[in-house]
Amino acid sequence: MFGKRAQPPSPTASAPEPAAQPAAQPAAPSEARHEVPPPAIAAAETENAYYQIKTGIFDALLDTIDLTQLGRLDLSAKREEISDICREIINVKGYVLGPSKEEALIGDICNDVLGLGPLEPLLARDDIADIMVNGAAKVYIEVGGKIELTPIRFRDNAQLMNICQRIVSAVGRRVDETNPICDARLADGSRVNVIAPPLSLDGPALTIRKFKRDKLTLEKLIDFGSVSPPCATVMRVASAARCNVLISGGTGSGKTTLLNCLTRFIDLGERIITCEDAAELQLQQPHVVRLETRPKNLEGVGEITMRDLVRNCLRMRPERIIVGEVRGPEAFDLLQAMNTGHDGSMGTLHANTPREAVSRLENMIAMGGFNLPAKAVREQISSAIDVIVQAQRLRDGSRKITHVTEVLGMEGDVIVMQDLFVYEYLGEDERGRVLGRHRSSGLRPHFWEKARYYGMDRELMAAIESST
Repeated sequence: MFGKRAQPPSPTASAPEPAAQPAAQPAAPSEARHEVPPPAIAAAETENAYYQIKTGIFDALLDTIDLTQLGRLDLSAKREEISDICREIINVKGYVLGPSKEEALIGDICNDVLGLGPLEPLLARDDIADIMVNGAAKVYIEVGGKIELTPIRFRDNAQLMNICQRIVSAVGRRVDETNPICDARLADGSRVNVIAPPLSLDGPALTIRKFKRDKLTLEKLIDFGSVSPPCATVMRVASAARCNVLISGGTGSGKTTLLNCLTRFIDLGERIITCEDAAELQLQQPHVVRLETRPKNLEGVGEITMRDLVRNCLRMRPERIIVGEVRGPEAFDLLQAMNTGHDGSMGTLHANTPREAVSRLENMIAMGGFNLPAKAVREQISSAIDVIVQAQRLRDGSRKITHVTEVLGMEGDVIVMQDLFVYEYLGEDERGRVLGRHRSSGLRPHFWEKARYYGMDRELMAAIESST
């Protein structure tokens, strides 16, 4: 496939040594270089020849194909038409390729024309969590929580930039020298970030946070060991009982995945409005309104911020407001919504502990220029947030729910919190995987009254008491 480096040819056997030379001197370095080229050089020559052939076929294809007629065909017919034309070009130009290499080359060209080029094989793999492209020559992936360098590469930075523009233009955005930073999404909801030259010095940097085709659920997180069954029950009750939940964690810790899992327990009759920078939440309820921010246009106007969306939500008769990521002054508007009858609202933010999550909310409100006393801000937070769920990616690459923490209220100028569940580190096994368990504090949750109102109080207390 395009982008996969050709396997270096196995070095040829060296010439037999002269007979009866008990103390034969090794060949001089210059002589050895003349006999067999180093494998890296041979592989590079083979790869360059492959790309030259591919470029020749691609250029001839663009001169031959009728784009107007191609646009009327469906995807499978387009791929078949392009494949037929490529085979004709190969025969006319007299390229000598083996059957397998010819099919791989034609598949690469089809991906270039119809898809995302060398990224297509990576997007088809369900075990990859992130794709990180650092210029045309380096493509990294995250598998099992670990980052690996792949043999995939682009023809040049121009091809990579063309694919970046193809991605962002599909959602009505643009990326170029005047607008070098862009957030977008793929058709399946996977999050995309592009930063282009001149800000990125080594060529365009493309980052894709992939969504799995098989959507994760709390049950699957239990199977993976990310959360224990009693801890999952407490989170499920908190979501169903209309608690205001904040999901905190670092980059790549699984905040959005967990948010998707918790929204599954929202009643089907509720009206939900989501606000995101790039729409990636995948709610299953029938009554969902999805809102997305908009960047400035070429004239530098027309921007719609996250705060604009959250404020507009209040005029749309929402029952729950879901904010994909709280990262600025929209935190104040979300707290206002939570405090004015929109119970069960949720959001995510970046923080390392539940206590830091509260501090970050204070800082984001201050960033918005709100001239409020610190105590008044903390009272807003303590009355709005019911539960903070902390997600973390551990050093072995696994993702765990490390805290389920309640916000109880204020004592003086301090926000009082209590842990319902904490992940205890117990060590690691022979493979270096982290071992631990989710321990319950045994305390009755402060939202027990809400759970009782929805008939979930016994289930909640059974989960708390089962893992003390």
